[in-house]
Amino acid sequence: MYFQHIYDKSLAQGSYFIGCQKAGIAAVIDPKRDVDTYLEIAQQQKMRITHILETHIHADFLSGSRELASLTGAQLYLSDEGGPDWQYEFEHIGLKDGSQIELGNLTFEVLHTPGHTPESISFLLTDKPASDVPVMLFTGDFVFVGDIGRPDLLEKAAGLKGTQEIGAHQLFTSLKKFSALPPYIQVWPAHGAGSACGKALGSVPSTTTGYEMVRNWAFRFQQDEEGFVKYLLADQPEPPKYFATMKKLNKENRPLLTKVPTLKALSNDELLSALKKGYKLIDTREKSMFAAGYIPGSINIQDNNSFNTWAGWFLDYDTPFILIAHPDQLDQLTRKLMRIGLDNVLGYIPDINEWVKAGGVPERETVISIDEFKELYHNNGIQLIDLRGATEYHSGHIRKAENVFVGYLPDNLSKINKEKKVVIHCQSGDRATIAYSLLAREGYKNILNFSGGMNKWLEGKNPVDQG
Repeated sequence: MYFQHIYDKSLAQGSYFIGCQKAGIAAVIDPKRDVDTYLEIAQQQKMRITHILETHIHADFLSGSRELASLTGAQLYLSDEGGPDWQYEFEHIGLKDGSQIELGNLTFEVLHTPGHTPESISFLLTDKPASDVPVMLFTGDFVFVGDIGRPDLLEKAAGLKGTQEIGAHQLFTSLKKFSALPPYIQVWPAHGAGSACGKALGSVPSTTTGYEMVRNWAFRFQQDEEGFVKYLLADQPEPPKYFATMKKLNKENRPLLTKVPTLKALSNDELLSALKKGYKLIDTREKSMFAAGYIPGSINIQDNNSFNTWAGWFLDYDTPFILIAHPDQLDQLTRKLMRIGLDNVLGYIPDINEWVKAGGVPERETVISIDEFKELYHNNGIQLIDLRGATEYHSGHIRKAENVFVGYLPDNLSKINKEKKVVIHCQSGDRATIAYSLLAREGYKNILNFSGGMNKWLEGKNPVDQG
């Protein structure tokens, strides 16, 4: 058997290339959309990709299954569980609990493991030349390292009311299937630390069934279903806005993108024309560079592992947008965007220099130190906005700080005072610079960014309130 774990750090998402070397054929589980990665592996290993498997209809990324099938002719093996509302709307081979998939000398057995979503399945792999017992379990968003999939996304992200409690009870039942497996089976989930698909995912890529029975919190509630449900639904992070769109696009027919696009370099005239049309300008530079001088109206989303998540919060799927990015960054940025279906990139400019030469006047971000913040804070003449998630805020915040999560900021501008100084902060400054740029775009002139945030506040052993 040939096995390779492919991990996308930007979405903390894992996919898998599994091949039978004797037969020269391979399967890919939960592929990302820039599928050239799998084609290269297949070429290197002299294998044909003949099977494409998915664990469920994903919410956090746009699956590349159909792109990969289009390029390779491979068959799609997808869940037919979950009822009529959870059926894929394009051609595929349907899988039910107990279905078996043969891949040369390898066999995948399907386990229906609902809870995260009604149609979720896991794949139990037996490598027959090596053993007649299963050796690997691909769990998707069912069981993670140290955590389990969240059942509240359908309700919070897709607006399907009343589904989170049902999903939580389904997960409790599904975990009994997991508990019945031998303790030596390797567990390979679809996500790791940093994913919004759970609240406490571990940072190592894999685990075993036995290890999770010992360390995973979910198995401490095996005799307490109501306690399990209550704990599972509490303190889940805010689901990114784009999740609802992913659910829709991963279920239905959609346009395919079978190669990574090449972005067009825009002239200054093209840039100005696009800005007049209201197209958003995403400045991917590091936050200190943005603070030193930025094009008015631009939004600072730095090119880091969270880039596509925040882009998914603040960009829509119908309106073109523009990037400020160095040419060396473009391939990775384009990949990150296409992984969540943000294909509507009009083009890019490499920096703000041409805009300045043409007469543009940059604006500067007002960033304050902790000493400046303390002086303002103790004079009590400011509004203090904590931009972190609700769970972070409740675990410890600066007294009198109001919590407005940065992802919800565009819908809560009425909560931001326009008459007096407003100090914004997050944990370490990245979310605060996004918020500053969003508020400046809306015409706020009274915003101060305490960029050091809670890290700097706690470093000085300053007091915090909880709850």
